[in-house]
Amino acid sequence: MFTDPLLWARLQFALTSGVHYMFVAFTLGMAPLILVAQGSALLRRDEARLAAVRFWGGLYVVNYGMGVLSGLVMELQLALNWSGLNDVFGHVFSAPLAVETVAAFFTESTFLGLWIFGWDRMNRWLHLACFGVVTLTAYLSAFWVLVANGFLKNPVGFALRDGVAVLTDPVALVTNPAALLAFAHVATSALLVGGLVMAGVSAYHLRRGNDPDGMFRRGVRRGVVVASLALFPTPAAGGAQYSLAGAPPTSGLTLSSAEIAEIEAARPESTMVLAEVGNGVMTLCWTVFFLVLPVALLAWLVRRLDRWRWLHWLLSVMPVLALLAGVAGWLYRELGRQPWAVRHHMTTAEAITPLSVPHAVASFVVFTGAFAVLAGITWWLLVRHARRGPHGGPLAPAPSGDDAPAVPVHTY
Repeated sequence: MFTDPLLWARLQFALTSGVHYMFVAFTLGMAPLILVAQGSALLRRDEARLAAVRFWGGLYVVNYGMGVLSGLVMELQLALNWSGLNDVFGHVFSAPLAVETVAAFFTESTFLGLWIFGWDRMNRWLHLACFGVVTLTAYLSAFWVLVANGFLKNPVGFALRDGVAVLTDPVALVTNPAALLAFAHVATSALLVGGLVMAGVSAYHLRRGNDPDGMFRRGVRRGVVVASLALFPTPAAGGAQYSLAGAPPTSGLTLSSAEIAEIEAARPESTMVLAEVGNGVMTLCWTVFFLVLPVALLAWLVRRLDRWRWLHWLLSVMPVLALLAGVAGWLYRELGRQPWAVRHHMTTAEAITPLSVPHAVASFVVFTGAFAVLAGITWWLLVRHARRGPHGGPLAPAPSGDDAPAVPVHTY
């Protein structure tokens, strides 16, 4: 089976997209929490709370860098390995990706740069507004990517002319139920990830007795509350997507119903097994969340959340399970669409670039090898900065003293 270039291309895309999604979920989940924390700190004029914002923001910045790099790899893979998809459906599928790049990603990166280098250099409310734009555009980026992905799952708003798909109804493309439900699921699950990351890191420091100015007591409470609020909407939005799985074939088909049934009947059993494994891992993680988070929420209500050390240990491992659930969910979503690249219109075998086995293997080794190294370094940096606390992160204030460089500082 490993002599099939299609298998290597699919495996490469699965591994890189799964890793990419972990960074996306971290970014989407942490951004609203940082925004709210900074707004609260400014309203209270509390320097200790601002120090906490710098700490969480430092983790965000490290993660964001890898998210950008892995996203670029995803775009490159689509161009190199899936030319058949681009040749036929590129005008429709690539349109929302172009909007995401120009209107959302560039704006997000620009304002994040202003936020990073604007500490102590710009008006406090303008500085907060910069991160507000970052948060908004992060979710807009996710929305446009899911519009493209939703088209693959439920192709709408197009017509085939001379064998090439042409966008005929942009509104249908943007309001595609497959995209809207996926966005709701990703947005709520990302908030769950963000809440569990904040609660888990805070619990780790509380377990070690490290809590400067009470920042980790506040962090574990805020994280548990946010994760608890996102706990039920996330599977509800995810479960609503099942209704699309059995939807009838869309209009504009070039294949008959009998041909569609024959293609789906020939789907490899291993694909469905892997899809069910992803679903099982996701379900198992959610079961753990449903057992732990109500206990943590109860501990918060009775004011024992920052004292129960056994609970701190449990919360410390929750971020890993949250990210694992996200990757498993994407595995289930994408493998569940197989063997279709564009459902009922193009199979993955038709979508792939003609590759020899050596070329497919070389692409897999180069892309996934580099990806693994960069992702490993990024996660090492995240864990390192998270363990060091607020004084060693990338946004930590410059050390004070006679030997420190002179920096203009404007008090909040």
